[in-house]
Amino acid sequence: MKKIEALIRPSVFDKVKKALTGIGVHGMNYMEIRGFGRQGGHTEVYRAAVKKVDFLPKVRIEIVCSDDNVEQIIEAIVTAARTGNVGDGKIFVSDVCEALRIRTGERGDEAV
Repeated sequence: MKKIEALIRPSVFDKVKKALTGIGVHGMNYMEIRGFGRQGGHTEVYRAAVKKVDFLPKVRIEIVCSDDNVEQIIEAIVTAARTGNVGDGKIFVSDVCEALRIRTGERGDEAV
């Protein structure tokens, strides 16, 4: 099993969610976060005062899936989230040692 974490722009979240449900992803978590990478933030002017905004709003999506579905999920996220501009986000894939469904006691892929 794998855990896929995608950090994306908030403006593309609905498009990514639709793409993922369209390929049969049954469950995911999301969290509104703030961060920066190479994009580095931007400056804003408010009442003639210039303020540097280092941490930009992002959305983190987490999906745990079987090894067989990883590439399809990554492709759906990339296709839906790519704008071609700096700040489109990143995807991280890591191993999941175990999964357990509390209600039924199922383990492994069956729990996902």
